[in-house]
Amino acid sequence: MLAASDLILVVERRCDFRWPDPGGRIMTAGAYAAAGPGRPCRVINLCRHVDYLSAGYYTSLLAEARGDRVMPALRTLVDLADRHDLADSLADFNAGLAHLPPPPAGITQHTANIYFGRTPDAGLGDVAARVFQRLDCPLMRLTLVHADGRGWRIAGVAPLGLDAVPPAHDREFMNALEVHARRRWLRTRGPVAPAFTLAVLHDPADPLPPSKAETLDHLARVGADLGVRVEVIGRRDYRHLARFDGLFIRETTAVTHPTFRFARKAEALGIPVVDDATSILRCTNKVFLAEALAGHGVATPRTRLVTRATVAEVAASMNFPAVLKVPDGAFSRGVERVMDPDAFHRVAAALLARSEIILAQDYVPTAFDWRVGVLGGQVLFVAQYHMCPQHWQIVRHGADGSHEEGATRAVAVADTPPAVLTAALKAARLMGNGLYGVDLKQTATGEVMVIEVNDNPNLDVGMEDRAAGPVLWRRIIGHFLTAAGRVPMPGSTTLAATEHAALARLAAVRAAVA
Repeated sequence: MLAASDLILVVERRCDFRWPDPGGRIMTAGAYAAAGPGRPCRVINLCRHVDYLSAGYYTSLLAEARGDRVMPALRTLVDLADRHDLADSLADFNAGLAHLPPPPAGITQHTANIYFGRTPDAGLGDVAARVFQRLDCPLMRLTLVHADGRGWRIAGVAPLGLDAVPPAHDREFMNALEVHARRRWLRTRGPVAPAFTLAVLHDPADPLPPSKAETLDHLARVGADLGVRVEVIGRRDYRHLARFDGLFIRETTAVTHPTFRFARKAEALGIPVVDDATSILRCTNKVFLAEALAGHGVATPRTRLVTRATVAEVAASMNFPAVLKVPDGAFSRGVERVMDPDAFHRVAAALLARSEIILAQDYVPTAFDWRVGVLGGQVLFVAQYHMCPQHWQIVRHGADGSHEEGATRAVAVADTPPAVLTAALKAARLMGNGLYGVDLKQTATGEVMVIEVNDNPNLDVGMEDRAAGPVLWRRIIGHFLTAAGRVPMPGSTTLAATEHAALARLAAVRAAVA
């Protein structure tokens, strides 16, 4: 029996856990998703599938959104999916394999199961413990390869499903599970960011970049005035990232995208980075956003999580028109308005082919969305993004790949409704301390609702900065200097004269969300 009363073991299907249920702790991924936020608990994710947008992926994502302590963490799942970088990051463990004897003739590979840092394979106990400490994945398969003159080395690590635990290992598995369940779970500490020179990651082929090339030229001029060199880089510079002292990602981000690898590598190098990997993980998945915002009392349109098993139930509960969203959509892609139950079922089936969970949300028509840019916990800019003419979204995508954007109107912080600022700051705080664009709607009755929090908000000269002025760009540079432990240059954090009138109102907002 497990001593911990707050422990839940999540499996994909109840039959996957063939051992005695330790204290009634077993819960399926579907039941965990449907349970909603509650008293914080510890979650061990034992789902068979933990790849991107799978049931196991969503288990870890929902746990983190609800404030549960979960293993494996969401970042671990992403690390495990990047096999090449993972093997490189574990190369320092190869020295612990030097004592192993060479294999029989004709054998060059060996695999070993790891259960909570323990393995039945003699001679691999220390390495198994270190791999588990690094990755915090409950069940893993370690693959070793042998080459003459080089000895044994780690070729890869992959998550292991419960179905891959052989009966001969039943005792080792259950003992390892019970020992781990009784331990105190400690949070791992990330690398400390040292001082810094700013690289800006940009894709000139991106049709909807968060910052245009002329904006990056402007940022470079601002940086030069503050003693910071700004250099635009591309994906080919991944292996040269260590020569920079800071990374500003100005390319559309996604978990399954090179931008995430850049963010993770920057963090591993101790380089301040915007967007950081945690912000990308949280903001690019609308399921996480929905759970986190609801769990902390942030007003949003009525939102339901939809799975294949709950489509009919959710469709019957919705008002129409309604909005269906794939969790990792961006720039209005993967977001569909449905006018009736038949359209709901048709569109939901198509979206559920892409993701195990999608979202259904009440449709809230407004002429524009508020966008509040937040950097380091403070308002950076405010803008109104208007809907495209004759369209219900701010971006209209054509079948030929073309797109049309609605008008952008910058607004001074002093002229922004306090309720909009309050909601935006509270939502951004749940995501982290980086750069966010909080999208909100304000109804005719004055009700303010958060739609989403973007980790990679648009920033362009003459658009978002029109009200804030040059100080917007100085504050961005100053943010990196502060994160790097440098004393910001004079003028890099000073508010523009036009914003001084808003200081008293901002102080009241910060006090309200503290």
